[in-house]
Amino acid sequence: MKPFVQIYDTTLRDGAQAEDVNFSVEDKIRIARKLDQFGVHYIEGGWPGSNPRDVEFFKEMRRITLRKAKLAAFGATRRAGLKVTDDASMKALVSSGAPVATIFGKTWDLHVFKALRTTLDENLKMISDSVAFLRKHMDEVVYDAEHFFDGYKANPDYALQTLLAAEQAGAHCLVLCDTNGGTLTHEIEEIISRVRRRITAPFGIHAHNDAELAVANSLTAIRMGAVQVHGTVNGYGERCGNANLCTIIPTLKLKLGIDCVSDRNLAKLRDLSRYVDELANLPHRKRQPYIGDSAFAHKGGVHVDAIAKSSLTYEHITPELVGNRRRILVSDMAGKSNILQKAAELGIPLTKDSPELAGILRKVKELENEGYEFEGAEGSLELLMLRAGHSYESVFNTFDRIDYRVLTEKRKVDPHPVSEATVTVEVGGNVEHTAAWGNGPVNALDKALRKLLPKYFPGKGLEKVRLLDYKVRVLTAAEGTAARVRVLIESGDGRNRWGTVGVSENVIEASWQALVDSIEYKLLRAKKK
Repeated sequence: MKPFVQIYDTTLRDGAQAEDVNFSVEDKIRIARKLDQFGVHYIEGGWPGSNPRDVEFFKEMRRITLRKAKLAAFGATRRAGLKVTDDASMKALVSSGAPVATIFGKTWDLHVFKALRTTLDENLKMISDSVAFLRKHMDEVVYDAEHFFDGYKANPDYALQTLLAAEQAGAHCLVLCDTNGGTLTHEIEEIISRVRRRITAPFGIHAHNDAELAVANSLTAIRMGAVQVHGTVNGYGERCGNANLCTIIPTLKLKLGIDCVSDRNLAKLRDLSRYVDELANLPHRKRQPYIGDSAFAHKGGVHVDAIAKSSLTYEHITPELVGNRRRILVSDMAGKSNILQKAAELGIPLTKDSPELAGILRKVKELENEGYEFEGAEGSLELLMLRAGHSYESVFNTFDRIDYRVLTEKRKVDPHPVSEATVTVEVGGNVEHTAAWGNGPVNALDKALRKLLPKYFPGKGLEKVRLLDYKVRVLTAAEGTAARVRVLIESGDGRNRWGTVGVSENVIEASWQALVDSIEYKLLRAKKK
């Protein structure tokens, strides 16, 4: 039988304490459902009684049946000098409706004296009283030994006493916390090896990432016998974040052979990561291990050629196991293998004997030398490859000409500048134009272009296209305001997303190039359906 580790997710509580993360009640409910579907064992929903949002969340969760996960309510031990039955935090945990209570207590004597301003003995009673009280009213009690490793290094005897107090009071799991995130991995191993000789209850690990060791420290603790690992999706958390479950879970399952989620659910890991990013309104971290866009991206010609022969040459796992995919990047470092594999990925009939192959490679290298970048602009790359063939005709060949003009005005009555874009097209001698206002020149151009084109391309879904991301990079900074810039645009239609690129000394022209490619790519996709 495979060893087993419980996945304890604290995205909704510890993760929500991250800078720039602000989940609504509805966000938290949706993420809780997603985590349950994915197969985590515990979902820490928040601290009931500490804020109205968490009160409302636990109230709403009473109506929701989780299929696998157990909902945990978080809190602290009773306050110093107060009876446990009179403590509001204890009452809030019991009335939360959650079957699991997770409480933290002080294990570092510095915190007992400085933060709680009480005695070491009183702190031990606070731990014991709180765990014993919750054991009577909750199905399960998890004890978080806050600052355990720092506390152990400062006063090992007392840190152990706090664990024993929780254990003797009936805690189901003792979680060793590296709360400041600065403990080194060899220290984790040394301290846990000593702690295991003194406790009999199951133990877990809760690591923060301030020294970028949260994943390594969590894995070390698991190898030392921890049966529960705490972390967050994408490593969200206060300061530098918590241990990243999106790295820990596949490492446990694929590298260490430790059971934690099913194979089927592991293949949903990338989707889970992006789902939480979207609700947090944060960009996806493309270089994230296992699930990032760059995790299985290959750029160098030697690498791509080797990957074509065996994926083992430059990939440590099969990307599909975690819901990811291989990406062959085309750049000025590319060889013919890159172009051929990219063409196969895009469904473009291109072989090593195709006469246009050398021309595509030459064109890519010329454009990248000018400042174009196709790694994040696969829409523009596909169009470039298609245009190199004789069978493809651009949809914009419908027009004899297509012109644009953009004006930006700052008016005294309006605190923000407004932009107006006019787009003119000529078809068979007939000229027509349209205009649109936008909150910037690119937004105005986008609106004007998509207002005009549906007349010529009806039923193609252009009205659904939205500009999702817009990035500008200065390429020749030494030239000041005359510098060449690269514009990368990400567009989407609610189902798919694609990137396009433009380069010019004029940021509006670079944006126009990327916008036109974005629209043409959408029309190309609609034509293929």
